Amino acid sequence: MKSVVIEGKDQKVRVDEIELDDLREDEVLVKMGASGVCHSDYSIVDGTIPVNYPIVLGHEGAGIVEEVGQHVTTLKPGDHVVLIYIPQCGKCFYCTTGKPNLCETTSHTRTGALPNGHVPMKRGGEPIVQMAGIGTMSEYTIVHETSAISIDPEIALDKVALVGCGVMTGVGAVINTAEVEPGSSVAVFGSGGIGLNVIQGSKMSSANTIIAVDTNPLKLEFALQFGATHTVDASEEDPVERIREITGGRGADYTFEAIGNATVMRQAFESARRAGTVAVIGIAKADEELAIPASMLVRDEKRVLGSFYGSTRQRVDLPRLLDLYQSGDLNLDGLITQRYSIDDAQQAFDDLVAGKNARGVLVFDE
Repeated sequence: MKSVVIEGKDQKVRVDEIELDDLREDEVLVKMGASGVCHSDYSIVDGTIPVNYPIVLGHEGAGIVEEVGQHVTTLKPGDHVVLIYIPQCGKCFYCTTGKPNLCETTSHTRTGALPNGHVPMKRGGEPIVQMAGIGTMSEYTIVHETSAISIDPEIALDKVALVGCGVMTGVGAVINTAEVEPGSSVAVFGSGGIGLNVIQGSKMSSANTIIAVDTNPLKLEFALQFGATHTVDASEEDPVERIREITGGRGADYTFEAIGNATVMRQAFESARRAGTVAVIGIAKADEELAIPASMLVRDEKRVLGSFYGSTRQRVDLPRLLDLYQSGDLNLDGLITQRYSIDDAQQAFDDLVAGKNARGVLVFDE
């Protein structure tokens, strides 16, 4: 089968021939329908997220179950599934205390292995790890049962794929992490795939003022389409000052950083009003540190929150988002601005870096 592989940091991606190991009793074989091209995938390419190379890329995907292991009980052949890059074991401390997005089995998938320790992909007979234990940029993949959720087969798989990461991360940060209130003001730093979903999540939460900040005019246009009421081109004006102007001098009730840059995180902090909430979504490099004035943190009572995977309850929130899409309350169609074949994977990454898409998607032959 064809898979998208990167051999090492800062190298070009390539399409290579990969084999699959035998299916284990708690695993699922999935024929992939689509895989989103997310900035987190590029963070593997540029080394922001440390991994074991070589690696099969992709962590945002959907497909159809072809085979299940003998102990699998939640899925069957023919099921349409969305793959989740944080498995939900349902047994660990975090799963049982309402934070399944921090499931302890993630420690296994960070190495590229499945939660059971298996590395099912091979190249030339040698194991090759898969991103987040799912490796969605592949014609087929084997995942652990806890990494797949059955969904309505009536929804096109390219739309479903987006909910596996970008949509859940952005909308979830608004609804689950920050708990944005109706009538409030929101500032979103970064209008890429995550930021656009923060914007539409804020609109769904009935925020009154939604300010999109970016340096790419095309992305600011996308932001308006998804519900932004104001845009700020940070390459031409100070976003902190402009946000304060728009919000009557106080700052926004809620600010979100969706880039993964410590400097921008500081701007998000400064743009929040007193007693405001700052939600940090973007993954920065491991050696970056966020410096904020200690006295301001206390005197202004600002809340700084990390938001990982939208603080999601995977098996509740992902199907719920798809219900919202079917009811017309969530825009997934507009997110996909370009579809690519697997052979055009490098072009998809080039377009991602150039900021040409709201979201590019690899679509596999049915």
